[in-house]
Amino acid sequence: MTLANNIEESEGGLDKFTKSYKTFGVNQLADGGIYCKEWAPGAEAVFLAGDFNGWNPFSHPYKKLEYGKWELLIPPEDGQSPVPHGSKLKVVIRAQNGALLYRISPWARYVVRDEDKVNYDWVHWNPPQSYIHKNPSPKRLKSLRIYESHVGIASPEGKVASYKNFTYNVLPRIKDLGYNCVQLMAIMEHAYYASFGYQVTSFFAASSRYGTPDDLKEMIDVAHSMGITVLLDVVHSHASKNSEDGLNQFDGTDSCFFHSGYRGTHQLWDSRLFDYANWEVLRFLLSNLRMWIEDYRFDGFRFDGVTSMLYHHHGIGTGFSGDYNEYFGLHVDEDALCYLMLANHMINTLHPECITIAEDVSGMPALCRPVAEGGGGFDYRLAMAIPDKWIQIIKELKDEDWNMGNIVHTLTNRRYEEKYIAYAESHDQALVGDKTLAFHLMDAEMYTNMSVLMPLTPVIDRGIQLHKMIRLITHALGGESYLNFMGNEFGHPEWLDFPRIGNNESYHYARRQFNLTEDDLLRYKFLNAFDRDMNKLEERFGWLASPQAYVSEKHEANKVIAFERAGLIFIFNFHPYQSYVDYRVVAFKYKILLDSDAGEYGGHQRLDHNTEYFSEEFPHNYRPNSIMVSKLFGRLFGVFLHAWVHCYTLTPANKLHL
Repeated sequence: MTLANNIEESEGGLDKFTKSYKTFGVNQLADGGIYCKEWAPGAEAVFLAGDFNGWNPFSHPYKKLEYGKWELLIPPEDGQSPVPHGSKLKVVIRAQNGALLYRISPWARYVVRDEDKVNYDWVHWNPPQSYIHKNPSPKRLKSLRIYESHVGIASPEGKVASYKNFTYNVLPRIKDLGYNCVQLMAIMEHAYYASFGYQVTSFFAASSRYGTPDDLKEMIDVAHSMGITVLLDVVHSHASKNSEDGLNQFDGTDSCFFHSGYRGTHQLWDSRLFDYANWEVLRFLLSNLRMWIEDYRFDGFRFDGVTSMLYHHHGIGTGFSGDYNEYFGLHVDEDALCYLMLANHMINTLHPECITIAEDVSGMPALCRPVAEGGGGFDYRLAMAIPDKWIQIIKELKDEDWNMGNIVHTLTNRRYEEKYIAYAESHDQALVGDKTLAFHLMDAEMYTNMSVLMPLTPVIDRGIQLHKMIRLITHALGGESYLNFMGNEFGHPEWLDFPRIGNNESYHYARRQFNLTEDDLLRYKFLNAFDRDMNKLEERFGWLASPQAYVSEKHEANKVIAFERAGLIFIFNFHPYQSYVDYRVVAFKYKILLDSDAGEYGGHQRLDHNTEYFSEEFPHNYRPNSIMVSKLFGRLFGVFLHAWVHCYTLTPANKLHL
């Protein structure tokens, strides 16, 4: 790998190069002194100002080094740090036009915003005693059941929730639901809350709106104590255009960390685009990943906006059909691709226990193959076609027009030997302007008919059953891991909208009403229980880590899908009204393990769970043994355990009924 070799020769190795977060910015020395270092190639001069020197902009000048770097050493005062913990700082840049620019260091570890201010302030974070992690990270998981989370909205109250709240109120819930991984959004500091964390202003700072860096460290440590892997949603695809409290124009020029001119701006996101060919940009981004792993103990990353990185067109106005001409050519940003390969190479070399996930909608071949094979080096990619397919089906088709073959194709259409994370919906579908699956299915009746004291209407009955079935078939057939966005497991009502001018700065929709599942009079508890037991069953049998399923039936007229995976038979009857008696499916011996029609999931309790069924030597769907299912109800689902891996009988299950 030429780039890695160049780093080896010029910087003393990838290990040293990516530890730059310990030397750049403002760092405490063992003797109490302060060492400061910045890269500002367009600056005429650089100074440090702050509370410690009465905001004198010239008393502490940096010394100019080679390649646009600047350094400053401030000796200790009576053995103590000259810059007290909690004091405010600014890097002062004298631009080429003579102007003085007050900037936050790109390497700042903690920034805060006072309520009466618009911009964030840089606060020196050096507490006398930092939080010490007590628990080791979980061992690398064979498969992930991911709970995609946002700390700020993780409360039923209309406010910005805290790391502490997530630690003590949400993590136990995640554990109880059977998820083994939490993916944290909006942790990297972002000045605009409504950006969902995707307009990052300070890359090395954990968002202070939820608490302190130590609060986040404690949260991750407690998650580890529960055996929960913690991933960071990392944004290296672009950066906020803020200059007062962001990276933009840090040294007074249009470039520095970014491409200059048209190429340096994302036309849809109105944000800045990194110059991945720049040596110091590589240092900055790679060190950023290293810092989150080593200081906070994150167990890996979900890389956001990978499609935008991979192509010069950023995916704007471009469709992907799978033709290889769409993936290889001059339209590919080779610098960005090399950065992603280098990032995965670094993580795999220095922290092989860590996991990386690519958010790529294009389907770039080999993105999830090892770098040594010429691949991108990611462990997983998001199966982004699946949620789009479910929304398209629900919005455009009548129930009787659902195409079983098309559903199966979408759920199984993945690149050979590349792992996918399946999901029915993520945060994208929950945002204002879109609808969650539950809201698409039940819409306005969620406001009036989710009480068990009210009659079960056809809309609510259909919605609850399909909600369970869609999630289970996605979980079992769609990939090698599974993801759910917080609250969607129980059909969270309404949409997600952050406080902004357009909604009068309201927090009403910027929350998760977990309390709905705790009210015994509401039907949300049924969906919550099903999601929990679905995850617990996967934990027991491990279908996500098993080879891809064998689909034995996708019957268009009967609307039945049946498949085998991890020693289980999955049977779905998606017919809106047709039930079947004596329906033959592939299997040998089976017993019902999970039934969407069970009473605890809001179903109609039409199947006997105490009976074991045996097959006969009757060939069916290319299997030597099969069994006659006595009852297969419309919109019902069941999971069945078979006795032998070779000869199974599948019993058709219908759509979910509540």
